[in-house]
Amino acid sequence: MNTYKIFSTVCFAAMMLGGVSCKEQLDVGNPNAPTVDANVNNETGLIQLAQGGVYINGFAGNGQDTWLGDSYFSLPLGYQELMADHVGADASNNQVTTIAQPDYIILDDGTKQTNPSPQIGIIRSYNTRAATGNANNAIYYQWLNMYSLNNACNVVLSLVDGIKFSGDATSRANTVKAWCYWWKGYAYASIGSMYYSGLINDKASSTNGNYVLHDAIINQSNTYFNQAATTLSGISSAADYQAVLKQLIPAGNQVGRGGVPTVDMWKRSINTMLARNIVANKLAPFVNGNPDAKIGKSSTTAMTAADWNSVLTLATNGIRKDDIVFTGRSTDKNSFFSATGGTVAALTTGVNNSTTFKISERFIQNFNPGDKRFTNNFNTANTYKNNYIYTTRYNVIDGGAGAPGVYVFGTTAVGAYEVFIAGSYEENALMLAEANMRLGNIEAGLGFVDAVRSYQGAGVATVAGTGLNLSKALTELTKERQVALFNRGVAYYDLRRWGWTYDIANGGGSYGNTVVTTAGVVNKNVTINYNFLDYWDVPADESVLNPSASGVVTKNPNF
Repeated sequence: MNTYKIFSTVCFAAMMLGGVSCKEQLDVGNPNAPTVDANVNNETGLIQLAQGGVYINGFAGNGQDTWLGDSYFSLPLGYQELMADHVGADASNNQVTTIAQPDYIILDDGTKQTNPSPQIGIIRSYNTRAATGNANNAIYYQWLNMYSLNNACNVVLSLVDGIKFSGDATSRANTVKAWCYWWKGYAYASIGSMYYSGLINDKASSTNGNYVLHDAIINQSNTYFNQAATTLSGISSAADYQAVLKQLIPAGNQVGRGGVPTVDMWKRSINTMLARNIVANKLAPFVNGNPDAKIGKSSTTAMTAADWNSVLTLATNGIRKDDIVFTGRSTDKNSFFSATGGTVAALTTGVNNSTTFKISERFIQNFNPGDKRFTNNFNTANTYKNNYIYTTRYNVIDGGAGAPGVYVFGTTAVGAYEVFIAGSYEENALMLAEANMRLGNIEAGLGFVDAVRSYQGAGVATVAGTGLNLSKALTELTKERQVALFNRGVAYYDLRRWGWTYDIANGGGSYGNTVVTTAGVVNKNVTINYNFLDYWDVPADESVLNPSASGVVTKNPNF
């Protein structure tokens, strides 16, 4: 990670998102050559820095995420949706057409089709600094975005105690601190959930070679999420809190489910993210309908009853249906992502022959018959033919077909699509569903599945009270998580923890899949052996320039 490059963009990012000149906002320094020392020495300047450090440094990626789409929500999240087999791609950019190709599939007639270039080999072949320079290193970008976000927050935290705040100064300062702690928790969660090892770096514009394993990174994420909650509890002036947070969140994000959360709402979002950190980073195998499946070798451990009880406690105190949460929307100008290229959803919307991503047959198979979310969002006007895994009959209708009260999966209209940056009601409810099922409360769990379907306007028959056993209940849960949480940053983690992305020889694999051949033959019971790298290696741009000084390896040794 080039910390000096990241550091030098922080003030510039803040002023760009504000939509006005640095001099107008800060009234100090040179707007043509902003620096932290000269331009961030009062409350307004610090708030602008804190806003831009998140939305530009973290989510617009310092202009690095423009090879295919234009933000964190189209690029790193794009890889997640690709590896979850929710979308496909034929672009050559940065291995999007190869990173999600399974090792092999077995069609209904027993024909085995094998990938000559397995994913693990592709990732490691292109994890070089030269490949990054040629826009060919897929695992570089999430690391860049999240450590840029982390460093921006470190910079703000290093300045906040020296700033003179108006009003209730303690409440205003604590609002800024909670903001930074929250986003640092978010950044560490992203790194720890995706990479085998990483760095804990809590000092502004510095680095170290003390790599730690991903579970230690997740622990640091939890520490900062909890510190954010503690800091929020110390705020005594709701008015000053609201005034500062309203400035920290761009106005274009303060609509729909987005806005300025109350202190209690924000704490509930923290609980949801703490629950996600547990769920995303431990195994809960459910392979071929077997709730007792085991994965023979992985880079993490299996969920225990104690883990599920922790998830149940956190999610019970997590995001509620009417809570304001952290979301993002495109705007006409000064947006941190565009309406047509900033999200996986936008890049999948339209006729499949012309879209960057193509909605997958495996994604579509998760809808139950009669689901209005399907009829409102997808049609079969065109079939895209590529290879045995990316051929699809389905297209995403731009803005949906107009069914009232039904969730829309994709639109390219400015400001219309709402990105859930962190947790959502649906994710929290589905964690409650899974925790209850795994702890033996199947009916309670199914009730949460029904609640999510009702919330998104699915209009399907309820599954609670129908006498489903654990296997069938988990089937409904896994289908609903894939449908309801599309483009929300958890897709790959789900398939990994359920065991589907692991080698069949190791107890993994995905069964009962729909695959359409280029000849138009529809297979309904295909076995897929993805055999993906479960946690990525550290990108070469970090590991080569900053080798490990702690003895912790930067290459996943389990694959």
